[in-house]
Amino acid sequence: MKLYNTLSGKLEEFKTIQEKTINMYVCGPTVYNYAHVGNMYPVIIFDMIYRYFKYRGYKVTYASNFTDVDDKIIQAAKEAGVTEKELTDKFIQIYMEDVKALNCLDIDYRPRVTETMPEIIAFIEELLEKGYAYKKGDDVYFRVNKIGEYGEISKQNVVDLSYGNRVEVSDNKENPYDFVLWKKTSEGITWEAPFGVGRPGWHTECVVMINKLFGYSIDIHGGGVDLKFPHHENEQAQNRALFGAPLANYWMHSGHVMVNGVKMSKSLGNFMLARDLINMYPTNVIRLAILKNNYRAPFDFTEVLFNEAKTIDDKVYNALKQANLEIQLHDYQVAHLKEDEKINEIMDNDFNTSNLITYLLDLVKELNSQLRAKENFISSYDKILLITYILGLVYNFKELNEDDKQLYTKWIASRDKKDFATADCLRKELIERNII
Repeated sequence: MKLYNTLSGKLEEFKTIQEKTINMYVCGPTVYNYAHVGNMYPVIIFDMIYRYFKYRGYKVTYASNFTDVDDKIIQAAKEAGVTEKELTDKFIQIYMEDVKALNCLDIDYRPRVTETMPEIIAFIEELLEKGYAYKKGDDVYFRVNKIGEYGEISKQNVVDLSYGNRVEVSDNKENPYDFVLWKKTSEGITWEAPFGVGRPGWHTECVVMINKLFGYSIDIHGGGVDLKFPHHENEQAQNRALFGAPLANYWMHSGHVMVNGVKMSKSLGNFMLARDLINMYPTNVIRLAILKNNYRAPFDFTEVLFNEAKTIDDKVYNALKQANLEIQLHDYQVAHLKEDEKINEIMDNDFNTSNLITYLLDLVKELNSQLRAKENFISSYDKILLITYILGLVYNFKELNEDDKQLYTKWIASRDKKDFATADCLRKELIERNII
């Protein structure tokens, strides 16, 4: 299996730290508002990756966090007249409803920053003791120039970074590229620490949660491409400082979300809430539209794309419905294949879901042909079910009772006898019962 590693900038043979075991962490949302499509894009991407690893027999432990302390949360809570916890609890619940509506699997851990504070404080203390951090004024900063590998994920040289653009400006810093680990504040929720009352900087949260859950190094760290710099770069730097090792062996990033060729952005007003999208399209259509695309490429949100996805969904649904009907009518035994070599060949090449969907459509054609010719179709049917699991597609069909089966048999007999008036009446009833 090969996957693209942002750290090396190339496709690499995938090797786990422990045999057939994967520890995976994906950066989650800052919960101060409804999730937008850009938040949910990596959720679906990494759900697909999670599903594929499980399909291949790996024991996967998957974690994704909630950032529940932040300036935006404090401001939103003030405007709403509620506590920060009330606000974050509300939007965590809404976020999880969206995740469930998009048919994402349950994961192992969803840690919150506010529940990790003792570990964060201890982590910063150790950075201070080892000289990788310093206190200036009332804040604590990380010394970027002490990490020779800084820039390894984003492929940027610190001297080329635009001061004041992608680097936080502060007169307190020894170096303009240093980033805050702890900041003094009197507004919003705060914690007491040996270095002052305040709250942590964003970049320390995830690295500490990973250390707490998994230890100092994991197999895969993922997120949207916007997180490469500075967030993931700064996480990696802190881990190298304390442990002398990369935080993750493989760094994976999903692409930008675009709308008709323009990057989705709140400032441009072209973003859409995830729940609005969920109300517009069925879950299968949303997932197919997203997974038709290479996960690392920009995802361009267009009506044409979603219409194409709906056409694919309809083809899969109709073929599976007919096959499911035949299975129930004739009590065929389904083999329930565990793997398919063609699926493995496609997906082992950096999760090529675009080619997987092409293969899915080929199997649908094959299944339809076998059904028409009354040939054995179980192998094609099983392979389609494997693919729908990996893509996270759900198709529910009616379980026939004896009355349903008799009605269907009568319809076929009427057609064969060319009693079209009776056949039409029976067909209408079959449609009403959602049998055909």
